[in-house]
Amino acid sequence: MQASGIHALELVLLLLLVFVVLFAALARKLQTPYPIVLVIAGLFLSFIPGIPKITLNPDVIFLVVLPPLLYNGAWLTPWREFKFNFVSICLLASGLVGFTVAGVAGTAKWVFEGFDWRLGFVLGAVVATTDVIAATSIAKRVGLPQGIVDILEGESLLNDATGLLALEFGVAMVVTGETPTLGSGLMRLGYLIVAAIALGLLLGVIVESIHRHIDDGPIEITISVLVPYSVYLAAEAMHSSGVLAVVACGLYMSRHSSHFFSASVRIQAWAVWDSLTFVLNGLVFMLIGLQLPFVLAGIREYSFRELLQYGAMFSVILILLRMIWMFPGAYLANLIRRRVLHQRVGLPPARQIFVVGWTGMRGVLALAAALSLSETLADGTAFPQRNLIIFLTFCVILVTLVLQGLTLPPLIRALGLAGATGHKEEEEEARRAMIEAALAYLKQARLKDGDKFAAIYNEIEQRYKHRLTNLIGQDDQGVAVDSHAYVRYLELSQSLLGMERQTALKLRGAGRINDEVLRKVEHELDLTETRLSLMS
Repeated sequence: MQASGIHALELVLLLLLVFVVLFAALARKLQTPYPIVLVIAGLFLSFIPGIPKITLNPDVIFLVVLPPLLYNGAWLTPWREFKFNFVSICLLASGLVGFTVAGVAGTAKWVFEGFDWRLGFVLGAVVATTDVIAATSIAKRVGLPQGIVDILEGESLLNDATGLLALEFGVAMVVTGETPTLGSGLMRLGYLIVAAIALGLLLGVIVESIHRHIDDGPIEITISVLVPYSVYLAAEAMHSSGVLAVVACGLYMSRHSSHFFSASVRIQAWAVWDSLTFVLNGLVFMLIGLQLPFVLAGIREYSFRELLQYGAMFSVILILLRMIWMFPGAYLANLIRRRVLHQRVGLPPARQIFVVGWTGMRGVLALAAALSLSETLADGTAFPQRNLIIFLTFCVILVTLVLQGLTLPPLIRALGLAGATGHKEEEEEARRAMIEAALAYLKQARLKDGDKFAAIYNEIEQRYKHRLTNLIGQDDQGVAVDSHAYVRYLELSQSLLGMERQTALKLRGAGRINDEVLRKVEHELDLTETRLSLMS
C-alpha cells in the first residue's frame, strides 16, 4: 500500500513536470512570461475530468519551495543597487505592507459580510506580499529601466518577511482575542530583523570558509542547495525570520562567491540553479491554477455571483491601495535619500511610479499564507471566514497576475518606458579595462622573455587587439587592427569548433574513442564556444 502511494505520487509529479515543460514552451512561443501561462493552464486543467486533484500544502511552500527561491533571488540581486535603493525598497517592503494591511482592515468590514477589523487585518497580511517573478521577467524583456527592476526585485525579497510578521500578529488577535501592544510589536520586529540578519551572515561566513577548502563541483553544488534550507530552519528554530536570514546569507554569499568558486564549479552551479528555480517556480504556478476546485469546495454559503463580486471588489481595492501609496511613498523616499543620505537622485517621473504600482502581482506565497490559517480558534470554534479569505486571496492572485501581467507590456510601451535595460555602458567599460590591463601585462611579460616566445606573444596580442578594436569601434588609440578582421576571426573560430566537434563525433562513431573521452572534449569545446558567443 505504501509502494502504491509512492507510485501514485511519482506519477502525479511526472505529470506536473510534463505540463510545466509543455506550457513553458508555449509561453516562450507566445512571448508571454511562463508564470502567467502556467496559472491559466492550471486553471483550465482543473476542470478536466481525470486530472489529479492536488492540494497545495502550505508547509511544502514555506519549507521546501520558498528557501531556495529566496536564496537564488538574493544571489542574483546586485548589492550596489540594493544598497543604493534601500530606502525606496524598505518603504515598499514595510511601509506599503503596513498601509495595505491597515487599508484592508479598515475597509473589509464595510465590503464583506461577517468581517471585523481583525479579520480584515488577517486578510490584508495574507495578500500584502507581492510575487515579482512575472513582473521582472516582463520588465526585462520589454526593456523597463533597470532602476525600476532593481527596486521591484528588492521589494520582493523583503516584503515576504514583513507580510508574514503582520500575519503572525493578525492570527494571534483572531485566535486568542488579544491585541498586541505597540511596544511588543516593535520588540518582536526588532528581534526578528536583528537575529535573522546576524544568523544569516554568521552561517554565510561559515559556509564560505567551507567552500574555500573544497574544489569539487558536485560537493559544492550540494552544499549550495543545503544552505538556504539550513539557514531557514535555523532562523525558524530561533523564532526569527527565515526569510530575512536566507536573504542576508544569499546576499553575503553572492558578494564573496567570486573568491571561493572556481570557474568550473561556477558553470556547473549556474546550470543546476537555473534548472532548480525553473522547476520550483513552474510547479507552484501550475499548482495555483489547480487549486480552484478546492477553493470553491470550501465555500458554499455564497452564490457564484456574490463570489465574483467579492473577488472583483477586493482585487480593485488592493490595486487602488498600492496606487494610493506609490506617489506619496515615492516622494517620501526621495526626500529621505536626498536630505538624510545625501544621494543625488531626483523624484522619479510619474509614469515610472505608476508602472511600479501596477506591478503589485500576488503569487503562491499569498495562497500558502491563506491556506496556513488554523481551522479553529483557541476555544475550539471554527476560524471565522477562513474559506472566504482563501477564495479572495485566490481571486487576487488571478486578477493581479493575469490581468496586470498581461497588460504590463503594452502599458510600458504606451508610457514610453520600453528601451534598453541592464548596464551596457558599465559592461563595455569593464571589458575595455580588462583588455587594456591584459595588454599592459603582456607587454611587460614580453620584455622579460625577449624574442624567445615572439610567435606566441604576437598571436595573443593580436587576439586581444582584435577584441579591443571591436569594442571601441574604431582603429585609434594605437590599435592597428581592422574591426572586420575581428568578425572574420570569430566566424573562423566558430567554424573550426564545428569541425572539431564533428571529428570527435566521427571518432566516437568509429569506436576509436569512448563516450567519456567525447564528453571531456565536448566540455572544452562548449566552454570555448560560449566564450566566443559572448565576445561577438
